[in-house]
Amino acid sequence: MLETENALRTRLASLYRLLAFFRMTDLIDTHISARIPGTANQFLINRYGVLFHQMQPQDLIRIDPEGQPINAPDAARRVNAAGFTIHSAIHMARHDLACVIHTHTADGIAVSCQQQGLLAINQHALKFYRRHGYHDYEGIALDLDERSRLVASLGKHQVLILRNHGLLAAGRSIAEAFLNIWFLERACQAQVKAQSGGAKIVIPPESVCERTALQFEQEDDLKHAELVWNAALGLIEHTGERRKRGDTTCARRP
Repeated sequence: MLETENALRTRLASLYRLLAFFRMTDLIDTHISARIPGTANQFLINRYGVLFHQMQPQDLIRIDPEGQPINAPDAARRVNAAGFTIHSAIHMARHDLACVIHTHTADGIAVSCQQQGLLAINQHALKFYRRHGYHDYEGIALDLDERSRLVASLGKHQVLILRNHGLLAAGRSIAEAFLNIWFLERACQAQVKAQSGGAKIVIPPESVCERTALQFEQEDDLKHAELVWNAALGLIEHTGERRKRGDTTCARRP
């Protein structure tokens, strides 16, 4: 179990740094969690106050379903209360999901504020065609009673749009969760840009939308997600080596 948790901490810390690389951060106010295998709904989440690009394995706090830190020093026991509400809800109800990501990107928030939500207007969005949920805004997620409603809104899906708030993506592995948030974020970016142009937007026929979603499902196995994950890790490993050499030039990011 110790080796498993250590490996999980390393992968989860890398995911935090990857989201920082792709600018999917909101200072200290978003969060990613990973279920610890073999435990009763215990999971790892970030110590509140650490920036994503600085996240290291030791910065991740192990907590139980009641929000109590386990084996954490007093100085590092604090976790984001809203983060606990959101992530504990899903980890307690969806044991098929190993990792949960919540973001507040500008484009993700913009789409979450639109009545029609995510539009089936680009290939990235079609990955989630009729395969994502919506959760109405209830204020900052501090009320534990909201957990049951979050789970109901997610349903059987891996992706949830939190109205007037942001995005949530999960996966059966850390790699799959990363792949889902990547596609969801890119879909929102493309939608906002398409709408800003002012031209009439073309929407593919329903049959094409469903066919495309099925095509994604056919390739969407964990091996494919791992392939994407390993390629993405090269981005933060490369920038890490640049910092070691003293090169402070900002890396190009999409």
